[in-house]
Amino acid sequence: IQMADRNALLMQQVLDRSCWVCFATDEDDRTAEWVRPCKCRGSTKWVHQACLQRWVDEKQRGNSTARVACPQCNAEYLIMFPTLGPVVYVLDLADRLISKACPFAAAGIMVGSIYWTAVTYGAVTVMQVVGHKEGLDVMERADPLFLLIGLPTIPIMLILGKMIRWEDYILRLWRKYSNKLQILNSIFPGIGCPVPRIPAEASPLADHVSATRILCGALVFPTIATIVGKLMFSSVNSNLQRTILGGIAFVAIKGAFKVYFKQQQYLRQAHRKILDYAEQEEA
Repeated sequence: IQMADRNALLMQQVLDRSCWVCFATDEDDRTAEWVRPCKCRGSTKWVHQACLQRWVDEKQRGNSTARVACPQCNAEYLIMFPTLGPVVYVLDLADRLISKACPFAAAGIMVGSIYWTAVTYGAVTVMQVVGHKEGLDVMERADPLFLLIGLPTIPIMLILGKMIRWEDYILRLWRKYSNKLQILNSIFPGIGCPVPRIPAEASPLADHVSATRILCGALVFPTIATIVGKLMFSSVNSNLQRTILGGIAFVAIKGAFKVYFKQQQYLRQAHRKILDYAEQEEA
């Protein structure tokens, strides 16, 4: 009797099954194939094979090897594929190996491209700073291993040097001792006046625009140093000395203007005021 009751209960559960995807029952489609893919009980126990296949396709998004689990009990679905023939098996294995190797190959190609771009930039910078003929002679006499290691470090050192924000240190000293240096007030009126509040300043490296400015400024610095050296120190015969002097002069002049500009922005932010809301009179 107990066995008969249990079979009757199982039969009743089978007859009462409902698909949790399309909510159809056996009465709606008696030819549909049913499956119990997880540990769920009750209304989410049964699902149509076709409905579950479509749902799995949506979750995998074209990747047939991706694992899919039940959204309710988190049990992973057991997916079985038909047996592959030898040719299809070899092709499938080759496709998987290529898919896994391609990201590493692409990363290697990108790193190699960046490296040789840095080598080329370093060689061009040497010829620009020292002189075209002198630069070629220097690189021809140098050890190839030294060139392969030394030339790529030129753009790296330029970028690292550009990230040294010595102007901020000057600004902190300026704001700390500007009240004691009366000569600054005579040259720049209002530069040392007390501020009603200390405004917040954003980190320069947090902005992607500032990061690109650092990169572009570092890479274009040798060209600017060469031009400034030719304009301001044309009497110097050595190309290297002229470029070094031009770079120092450019950094000093640009830094002075930058310090003054940032201090003015600081004072402008410190003295800003928020006005009262002007309510419009109703007509």
